[in-house]
Amino acid sequence: MTATPEVDAVAKILNPATGAVAGTVRWSDPADVARVTTGLRHAQREWEARGAAGRAKVIARYAVWLGEHREEIESLLIAETGKSATDAAQEVPLLLMIASYYIKTMEKALAPEKRPASLPFLSIKKIAVHYRPRPIVGIIAPWNYPVANLLMDGIAALAAGCAVLLKPSERTPLTAELLQRGWLDSGAPEVMAIVQGAREAVEAVVDNSDYVQFTGSSATGAKVMERAARRLTPVSLELGGKDPMIVLEDADVDLAAHAAVWGSMFNAGQTCVSVERVYVLEQVYDEFVAAVVRDVEKLKMGAGEGFDFGALIDDSQVAVTARHVDDAVAKGAKALTGGTRPTGPGSFYPPTVLVDVDHSMACMTEETFGPTLPIMKVKSVAEAVRLANDSPYGLSAAVFSRDVERANDVALELDCGAVNINDVISNLMCTTAPMGGWKSSGIGVRFGGAEGLRKFCRQEAIVSPRTSAGAGGNYYNNSPKALKRMNAMMTKFALIRPRRAAK
Repeated sequence: MTATPEVDAVAKILNPATGAVAGTVRWSDPADVARVTTGLRHAQREWEARGAAGRAKVIARYAVWLGEHREEIESLLIAETGKSATDAAQEVPLLLMIASYYIKTMEKALAPEKRPASLPFLSIKKIAVHYRPRPIVGIIAPWNYPVANLLMDGIAALAAGCAVLLKPSERTPLTAELLQRGWLDSGAPEVMAIVQGAREAVEAVVDNSDYVQFTGSSATGAKVMERAARRLTPVSLELGGKDPMIVLEDADVDLAAHAAVWGSMFNAGQTCVSVERVYVLEQVYDEFVAAVVRDVEKLKMGAGEGFDFGALIDDSQVAVTARHVDDAVAKGAKALTGGTRPTGPGSFYPPTVLVDVDHSMACMTEETFGPTLPIMKVKSVAEAVRLANDSPYGLSAAVFSRDVERANDVALELDCGAVNINDVISNLMCTTAPMGGWKSSGIGVRFGGAEGLRKFCRQEAIVSPRTSAGAGGNYYNNSPKALKRMNAMMTKFALIRPRRAAK
């Protein structure tokens, strides 16, 4: 890893799995961001003028480039994050899926909408709502998915007609530059720029954008929102999570166990929507725990090919994971697997299953962002729901039951933005569904069908006449006769006549 970025300094980015140099980066001068955004604003006007159909063709060419360069992108991903090849292989396909969806739907989603008149006497007017892009969307992305988190919103903003100002994490800056190079190599206009750095770079992006999409911790998200408020810049924030899974007594236990292991250990647990705590009905608790341990013991930890999950991003993240495990064990929990950092190089922590846990332990209440799976026995569905909701977070959740209707009823009692039934994380693939958090997990959503594009737009209402008849008839017309006619019309059409007394 690197030290705190210094302006214009060239720094080495190290692979957290091996310590090898993954590449170098030059940190941006925050004072130069205003000049960069001036260029983006100029290019954005022409980009908007192409229309949705014209922009779709450019984005399609970029999608082809992403597919053709997938191996190069994933190799760099592994080098700068220490991911396993399995985890690295998820990011480009997600972008291709998102791009494909918007290419097919963006023209319809962004077309002007005709609105009906609210009252009959206003039918002489035509009302249309146009979706006009915000000129510059600042995208501040985290390090856990350097490709997907940077462009899952970036593609939507570009489709909407915006220019994008990308700020990757200072921990994973390399893939961002490769993605920008691909945008230009595919023949796209210069409506994508990158700012490299840490806190000062974030502030510069917020100060020079017309809309901010931030993904990261709840604490940092609050600071981004506070700074954006100085210029009344709208924001969308996807923040931390402590996602619960509930396993009912009638669940397919093997399926639930497989899902819990994958949902908690995928990407070494460094996923906002990972399974961070499980509540299991006592009737199937022992069976579920045994199935989980069986699956976890088969996992292979290491970077690159042949492994199930890789390193954590750095030793500070290992320290958080170790603190949560140690705290739980000290308070009476048992680690059935893992529980101790291995010797040797790299920021690794083994997959750790914790039982006999409760809400006095950090592993059940604080975001771990590491390969742990705490499992708690509960006596009833009501207890499971109460504990699942006992959190400042509300990103997503999962419910497992053979009775899907029953599981849906439980889902509607959970305080979060999305719930997966008999699955985990799958809502992330459903681009027609909104993805966003409640409580401290965020404000606003990404995706959600047409709204995933319109969020980056301003609405402009155009009211035009259907006929010239009667034009200007109400201008300063305050004669007694005109006022009487106006009052009669308002009473008739606005439905403000007094109600008759009930007999």
